[in-house]
Amino acid sequence: MGLCSPVCKILRRGKYFVLLFLSLSLLAWIATFSGETVKSAQVSPSTTQTLVKGDSLRDKLTSWTTAPDRLNTPPAKGECPEKSPLLQGAVKLSFESSLKLKDVQSDNKGVTEGEYEPPDCRARQSVAILIPHRSRERHLLYLLHHLHPFLQRQQLHYAIYVIQQAGDATFNRAKLLNIGYLEALKDYSWECFIFHDVDLVPENDHNSYVCDKQPKHLVVGRNATGYKLRYKGYFGGVTAMSKEQFLQVNGFSNIYWGWGGEDDDLRIRVELQKMKIVRPPADVARYTMVFHKRDSGNEINKDRMRLLGRTSQVWRKDGLNSCSYKTLSVERLPLYVNITVDIGKPQS
Repeated sequence: MGLCSPVCKILRRGKYFVLLFLSLSLLAWIATFSGETVKSAQVSPSTTQTLVKGDSLRDKLTSWTTAPDRLNTPPAKGECPEKSPLLQGAVKLSFESSLKLKDVQSDNKGVTEGEYEPPDCRARQSVAILIPHRSRERHLLYLLHHLHPFLQRQQLHYAIYVIQQAGDATFNRAKLLNIGYLEALKDYSWECFIFHDVDLVPENDHNSYVCDKQPKHLVVGRNATGYKLRYKGYFGGVTAMSKEQFLQVNGFSNIYWGWGGEDDDLRIRVELQKMKIVRPPADVARYTMVFHKRDSGNEINKDRMRLLGRTSQVWRKDGLNSCSYKTLSVERLPLYVNITVDIGKPQS
């Protein structure tokens, strides 16, 4: 009896030590399991992201085992300088008959579906170039050949849209440009729009294809007019207006069929809104016009003066808000977006 008492005490204490040891082991195991769960939870967001991106299996596996603070995300780009260091000034233009579309594509590998962004900085403006077109393939090729590098040297985020008029009805430049504006905004909220004739090629990249606080006329002179302004109120050829400015004047009129009048109508709309047209210096805003004969289907508009006399009365209901058309096709080609439309025929 006397011997049993000490032995029993020792056994009881041993049980307590075993229970304590087992409890501590269990707690350590739970802590380790929780840590692994946290690690898994940290990795899972990047896993979802990579699945959406559709990367290769190797990329997915790498991302699944990479901590969030070490994900390979590109650094934020700073804003491009106000004056691009890539500008060359006046350049000699060439219009070689041997030029092929594949040559222009090869020279502009940074352009995808007509769109380009500077690789090293964030562009100061996003610009949509709108070109009305019908049966001028050679002129378009020459313009693309020079315009793409011209815009890239200006470090712009831009896209080129060519709006093709289908059928053989009289050409309507203004309506095609309205359509270009409306269709381009379906792609992106462009800040600036350049309304650009296909036969005018800029000579000096200091002629900035960006919008100003006021509507801007970019063709002060061209070779066909001795590099002088055609007339005091001339607002044709190549013009720049912001998205808001163009909307404010209700765009172009839709009723100018044939050559002439629509650019003067736009000038009147601008003046009615108390806006002022600005121009770059004459020695910078110079263009080469690629010579051609008058197109069949684009004869001089004999009604243009009569229509101009009505601009102040009709501009609110004739323009972007009344532009009807049928889109036949949208082709995203390497160097531009080609939009072919049926715009109807002149109303008698």
